[in-house]
Amino acid sequence: MKKLITLFCFPLCLLFAGLVPAAVASEGKAPEVLIRDVTNEVLEIVRTDPALRSGDTRRVIELAEALVLPHFDFRRMTMLAVGRDWREATPEQQGRLIEAFRTLLVRTYANAFTQYRDERVVFPPSRYAATDTRVQIRTEVVRPGAQPIGIDYMLEKGEQGWKVFDVVVAGVSLVTNYRSSFTQEIRNGGIDGLIRSLEARNSSLADEQGLGTTGVARAS
Repeated sequence: MKKLITLFCFPLCLLFAGLVPAAVASEGKAPEVLIRDVTNEVLEIVRTDPALRSGDTRRVIELAEALVLPHFDFRRMTMLAVGRDWREATPEQQGRLIEAFRTLLVRTYANAFTQYRDERVVFPPSRYAATDTRVQIRTEVVRPGAQPIGIDYMLEKGEQGWKVFDVVVAGVSLVTNYRSSFTQEIRNGGIDGLIRSLEARNSSLADEQGLGTTGVARAS
């Protein structure tokens, strides 16, 4: 699990650092152009933002909460991660699951920004029809002294435009990677047991990172 978290850090950093400015500027562009523009812009932010370079968790969380969350389909991501047990959850439970999973993702990958400096991203062709509303956009991260990592962004177009609902790193889906642990939690304690487990993990991460209950870092 730790190795997979490390692999997922890079693509989520690209999206967690500043998706809104690029998305607004790229309105109406094809999804692969959007991903390319966002990636290039955010890599520059990661390399040059003094707060990110100094490991300021407050800055990371603020960027994620203010700029990125509207561009992820967290409901769909949570449905995929929970799997067939999703249908057994009440609307109130579903809402708590979405919020808890969203918080988990933001807090898990928040500190990864400071780890990236010299990566280069290339963009192999992505094949899809102009009428498609669900697409897979390919990218490849080239790292000095290491094998390239293939990253696929899964996007779906709805009334609010293109949204990311999964990231596939080296053939491994982010959301389905969580499914086995979620399934086990549900088997042990039901939907409420999973919610309690996620909220406990979020609380632990908040303590480690000096964050308040809202996900915004507390003043030191």
